[in-house]
Amino acid sequence: MHAGAHALGLGTLSAQVALCKPALGDPAAAINGDFYIREKAYAGAPRGLQVVEGEVLSAPSGGPTLWIDVLGEPHVANVVSKFQVTWPDGTTSPFKLNGERKPNGVELYSPAAGKSTHTAGGLEFVLEKQGQGPWLPLRMDRTCPARVREVRSAGNTPLAPDILVLSVGPAVMDKVPNVPIGAVLQLSTASMPSLRGVRTAISGGPILAREGKRLPIRASPGDSYEVASMIERHPRTAIGWNKQFFFLVEVDGRQKDLSVGMTLEELSRFLLKLGCEDLLNLDGGGSATLWCEGQVRNNPCDGYERPIANSLVVVRKRNQP
Repeated sequence: MHAGAHALGLGTLSAQVALCKPALGDPAAAINGDFYIREKAYAGAPRGLQVVEGEVLSAPSGGPTLWIDVLGEPHVANVVSKFQVTWPDGTTSPFKLNGERKPNGVELYSPAAGKSTHTAGGLEFVLEKQGQGPWLPLRMDRTCPARVREVRSAGNTPLAPDILVLSVGPAVMDKVPNVPIGAVLQLSTASMPSLRGVRTAISGGPILAREGKRLPIRASPGDSYEVASMIERHPRTAIGWNKQFFFLVEVDGRQKDLSVGMTLEELSRFLLKLGCEDLLNLDGGGSATLWCEGQVRNNPCDGYERPIANSLVVVRKRNQP
């Protein structure tokens, strides 16, 4: 889930659980998810990949990601973005998705980003569906032909349900070829490894264990957490699994005389003893929250539920015991 059922915004874990569609099942348990941007205009933009019901809301960052494949099996690995636009002259530019467009960057905005791009300056291409190729909602590992409907230079382009907006920062405008209205671009949402067909994905980090073996605690390119926090005791959230069970884990901390938290090494050792074989760390600290059967079950260190970007929700299918 993502707060507000969009790609941006913040909401408590309880509020996100309440957004779960009845058709998906009855929520049974949930934990908070990925690290996220806090700045106002793009608050709630995940630091890494998020896929909700098959729709891509944010791009991979190169860091650790959990995804469920088309057969329902979980996987965890670093996922590298190959998102790029191919211009009419054959040149290409990498882009990110639904986050803050940097002056030297290129960002694609889908309708899930809200009412507008919230950008200033640069060059923005309003794109519409071209031909019979794939279009919205965006899916992983697809190439979408897109026709340029409009070119804008003021920024903050309005978004609509049937369009995408490709925003080019002012520092890289001179690297973009001349693209007239009516030109066709190719938008690729490829990644390495390929996540074609994936309906659920969320990032975090670091990966703490794989196939029953504890991994060294270290940062890698694209990881979205502070290195110092890895060796200190803090509230923690993690998702793990073995051949029989998923483990939704929350550790309280930063509460004198109640709980001090865990280091990542302590967390991985403890969960391996419980039988967890694969384990991914998620956002911790004041975000660390566990919801189960109707209510929050832990004691968040802020004394209240912190608004967060996204979450993992386990549902009970209504046609199953």
